[in-house]
Amino acid sequence: MATEPATETTLQGPAAWEEEAERERVHGLGPWKLGLRRLRRNKVALLFGFIFVLLVVSCAAAPLWADKVAKTTATANHLSDVIKVDGKDKNVVGLDGVPIGPQWLKADGKFFLGADRNGRDIMVRLLYGGRNSLLIGITAALITTFWSIVLGVVSGYFRGPTDSVIRALLDIMWSFPVIILGTALGVALALGGLKIGPISIAGDSLAIPILIIGLVYVPYMARPVRGQVLSLREKEFVEAARAQGAGPIRIMFSEVIPNLASTIVVFFTLLIANAVLLESALSFLGAGVQPPNPSWGTMIDEGVDRVSTAPHLAIVPGLMLVLTVLSLNVFGDGVRDALDPRAKVRLER
Repeated sequence: MATEPATETTLQGPAAWEEEAERERVHGLGPWKLGLRRLRRNKVALLFGFIFVLLVVSCAAAPLWADKVAKTTATANHLSDVIKVDGKDKNVVGLDGVPIGPQWLKADGKFFLGADRNGRDIMVRLLYGGRNSLLIGITAALITTFWSIVLGVVSGYFRGPTDSVIRALLDIMWSFPVIILGTALGVALALGGLKIGPISIAGDSLAIPILIIGLVYVPYMARPVRGQVLSLREKEFVEAARAQGAGPIRIMFSEVIPNLASTIVVFFTLLIANAVLLESALSFLGAGVQPPNPSWGTMIDEGVDRVSTAPHLAIVPGLMLVLTVLSLNVFGDGVRDALDPRAKVRLER
């Protein structure tokens, strides 16, 4: 018995025309524009991305707060100073050794978040410490990304003996937990510094934790990159490039690395969060940023001993650290979802 062909229900009127136009615009977008479109619709990721940008801008403005408001520096001691609070004299550090708590705007902006045991302004040290922590995190993430791309692409593309040597090196580094490896290197280099030919780096330089953190995270990115390169080198477009006479270097730069871009972007955002967290852990253990240079890790270390009498010394930098890592992780997850080619595109506005 004959059956009637199935009919498709279609919308009529301006709503249907608008939806059809929207579909055509989506289908004409490239992967990056499509990813940006998805990211714009992820309000939570954008909110936390804005929070991270706000933290970076705040820390970058540390000299303005120190010069114009607090009128002190991150390392200046005010152990015996007396300030006016609501018209009354108050010791920055009491006779019992307990520093003053947050003054907010009671003392004309001075000691906004209180003082530490040496009478140093917590707000100033928090902002300068954030500059150091973020500088170390971002620079270390750049170093990790660079070496991960180099090792992962070379290992995955050439395979054979080259892959065996690089993979063995990565496996050795992978076998050590990052905190143990980082602490061991940090303690060793903090004591004697680093000297490579004409280049000499002092033990208290910020370059030491940057190099350590940039090194220890290389296996965690290089191994996934290598796995993707092993798959990409067998793709049709790579075979076509070989057939046209392109050499390995040209293929790696023009065909392989561009197809790793989305993976690199996602890893980079997450690496910053991990690098900031590791820097704080190393500084807390005395293997990262060396006093009197401030960082969130050193501030937490200094505040732990007085957590019962002056809890703000540890709570304030701890909250900043949590907020920074949380914002980067949420934003990184949003970027990953936006760049995932299997994600569905929503046409609703």
